[in-house]
Amino acid sequence: MNTTPTNTSTDFFEVVKSRRAVKQYDASYQMSEAELKELLEIAGRAPSSWNLQHWKFFVITDQDAKQRLLPIAYGQQQVVDASAVIAVLGDLEANRNAEAVFGPAVAAGLMSAEVKQNLVAQINGAYTIPTVPRDEAIRNASLAAMTLMLAARAKGLDTCPMGGFDAQKFVEEFRVPSRYLPVMLITVGKAAQPGRPSNRFPVEETIVWNRF
Repeated sequence: MNTTPTNTSTDFFEVVKSRRAVKQYDASYQMSEAELKELLEIAGRAPSSWNLQHWKFFVITDQDAKQRLLPIAYGQQQVVDASAVIAVLGDLEANRNAEAVFGPAVAAGLMSAEVKQNLVAQINGAYTIPTVPRDEAIRNASLAAMTLMLAARAKGLDTCPMGGFDAQKFVEEFRVPSRYLPVMLITVGKAAQPGRPSNRFPVEETIVWNRF
């Protein structure tokens, strides 16, 4: 088992520029539970609407579980060879997190009970709109997913975000509660082959100034 430490980079712009979607991993490289928890703690610092933290990380490190995931991911070998696969799940009932989020702030004197009550009412009102739970789950879990990938790259690790999997079969195979929506899979590990560079549109083509 290869557990050679990876190189850490603190230059943000280098981290962003060097990130690639890696498809081939060194199957002998295994991350420790502590390393994975460190990455996920950083991922959990992503911003979220009302700070409700609309994500749950389902971590797959067991080889048998990876083999069960393989057909669900349409045979993409990276889910078996990567050190871990993180299924980023969006919380469809994140409004239920409000008490845990705001309660400590009230107890610490950082927020009044009235402000908390108003925020909870605002959140629960928003969650009566049919499109809000799913939109918020995907939007905010995606912020955590991107933060996770950048944190991994800063640690000298490689990732690949994957939308190519059967979400319903994933839910059934891994008994995901109905509260959670599979947003994407992210493989994490050490590249056996570097991810290929990909073209980006010139920035001038991606910007609209003030009006269309």
